[in-house]
Amino acid sequence: MQNSEALALAAALLAAAGDLTQRINDGVVARGFEARPAWGFAFARLAPDGATVTELAAHLGVTKQAASQLVDEIVRKGYAERQPHPADARARLVVLTERGWACTRAAEEAAADAVRGWTDVLGEGEVRALRERLGRIAPYGPIRPAW
Repeated sequence: MQNSEALALAAALLAAAGDLTQRINDGVVARGFEARPAWGFAFARLAPDGATVTELAAHLGVTKQAASQLVDEIVRKGYAERQPHPADARARLVVLTERGWACTRAAEEAAADAVRGWTDVLGEGEVRALRERLGRIAPYGPIRPAW
């Protein structure tokens, strides 16, 4: 593959990722939630079992102070809450509230809507193949923004 072809592929993947991020965020907002794309990346880390601010900062690739500000915002808006950490008395665990889980479900619906648009263009088999091929290239997260 020529450098120009590699650059064109990289640009297309980045454009698709940016468009997908925006479509998901727009879909979440259309479903009645206040949201910012950065919240979605944070929710992806918080969803399984919660996280400390330090873990969230590492996941997002930001400073602990920036992650703490984001947590303050989503806590204030009712999407997450701080709880005692079950294994570390000095730490607090940030977990999604029911509102946070509802927002996460709205994001899943918005993602499905966006991918359906790809199916309209490429067909179901091509989209399935794309998912499988991208899964071989990038099988593990974290799902985080490219600041």
